[in-house]
Amino acid sequence: MEKDGYEPEVIEYASSIIPTKDEKILDARKVFNELNEKYSLERKDEKQRVLDAGGLCIIGTERHESRRIDNQLRGRSGRQGDPGETQFCISLEDELMRLFGGERMKGIVDRMGVEEDEPIESGMVSRSIENAQKKVEGRNFSIRKYVLQYDNVMNKQREIIYDERRKVLFGEDLKEYIMNMTDGLIKEEVDPITMESKYPEEWDFDTLNKNLRRITKAFKGIEYDKDSLGLLTPEQLYDDCVEEFHRIYDEKEAEVGSEIMRELERRILLEIVDSKWMDHIDAMDQLKSGIGLRGLGGQDPAGAYAEEGFNMFEEMTGAIQEETVKFCYNVTVRTTTERRRRIGGGNMREEFEDEGNYMMLEQGGEGAGPEAVVPERERVQETVRRATPKVGRNDPCPCGSGKKYKYCHGRQ
Repeated sequence: MEKDGYEPEVIEYASSIIPTKDEKILDARKVFNELNEKYSLERKDEKQRVLDAGGLCIIGTERHESRRIDNQLRGRSGRQGDPGETQFCISLEDELMRLFGGERMKGIVDRMGVEEDEPIESGMVSRSIENAQKKVEGRNFSIRKYVLQYDNVMNKQREIIYDERRKVLFGEDLKEYIMNMTDGLIKEEVDPITMESKYPEEWDFDTLNKNLRRITKAFKGIEYDKDSLGLLTPEQLYDDCVEEFHRIYDEKEAEVGSEIMRELERRILLEIVDSKWMDHIDAMDQLKSGIGLRGLGGQDPAGAYAEEGFNMFEEMTGAIQEETVKFCYNVTVRTTTERRRRIGGGNMREEFEDEGNYMMLEQGGEGAGPEAVVPERERVQETVRRATPKVGRNDPCPCGSGKKYKYCHGRQ
């Protein structure tokens, strides 16, 4: 049918029993049935000669590590009630026997004086082979079990990241989200200062102001007179810092514009999340490649992977929040008439033309990283979703044939 110009998709439908009203498929199905009947008649005598000769004989030249594979090979003969037989031959020097008791078996054979080309048929040999296969299957099962546990750890982290990313993609207002991140960073700076002493006079305000200026240089520091300092509490200090940072952010929004600021927040967060997540995936792969050695020290590799992976994930989310806040507090918008790239001082700055409006993202403060650019608009591609649930390989085929999907339209 391929030689006659029929497309593979049409042949696939022609060989099935799926109901259809497509004239092209119905014609192809008619041709297929005619050809099938023709060649079945031509092969009838040949098939009978094969059956009279004893059917299909499978000769296995080795035994596989998995008994399932051997049984699949055995199943090639005697299919659908036809006669057939299988015969496996294995050498004591094969990999399977060499790793699991082959030397001991070879020693027994040598003491018995058996010739090299003389076949040995013994239940002891068969049991030894099966025991070797069971050991290999057990080892492979343990490997798959650990791989599954490793994958479960990554899947949980992936669900969290993708859920947050969807909120960014389809969220209308991320300002509150950014403010919560800012409040968290401020709390991380205030708590260590106030825990050192219960007396506000002994708190290190210089270090606090220095650390908070790393978020944005617009923060000029926070100071109290002698009377206010005597009544100051950790909660009040935290609230005052939060209020000042919120004021700075409102000024930044007024400078840039609310609409543009919302778009910037979305793009900044997306860019940082994607970058940090890719780095995290690489780090988790490196951790997984060497975590198996923990078993030599009596440690559970899967448990160690989950624990250290969680700590790495926490560090990543903290880095996402810190960088997002820093970039949002230091973003600027510029208007220019040409696209240019300027590289200098170890930093890279690039400006993109977009109907005369340009958005320049600058991370300020001490220890700031390289400058980056956020274009004004980005098209969000919607996720393609299935209209119907995916058919499993062992589910009944939707065509109504009564067969499993893998034996009907799921076959390759």
